[in-house]
Amino acid sequence: METSVINMKMSNDPDLVSVIRLTTSGIASKMGFTMEDIEDLKVAISEACTNAIKHSKEKEFEVKFLVNESRLDVEVIDQGIGYDTVAVAEPDLKNPKTSGLGLFIIKSLMDEVEVKSCEECGTVIRFSKLVGVEE
Repeated sequence: METSVINMKMSNDPDLVSVIRLTTSGIASKMGFTMEDIEDLKVAISEACTNAIKHSKEKEFEVKFLVNESRLDVEVIDQGIGYDTVAVAEPDLKNPKTSGLGLFIIKSLMDEVEVKSCEECGTVIRFSKLVGVEE
């Protein structure tokens, strides 16, 4: 089972998130994801990219798609200031805020989510969606 890698280096322009969403949609469609799963992937990629744009304090970030027949892995990578991943609290859904829900949304839509971050290395949000898995 061979993995194909698609790499995109993007400037921190929020208008370019739509380009990343279109790319995600095209890749996922070609892989055979359902329309619902494609929409979930587009929401997750938007949230991850928005985090990189808003919080990294860098001028660019990278999006990496790792494609194989059974799953799509996506990494959103920035070389920014990083943060303490343990300090991010779960949101209070009884008293929701208008921001700060990005990672929660990604975790609720994807099959696997991993976040690595430190001051020296920036942040990597990696998430995966399995093809054809019913929830």
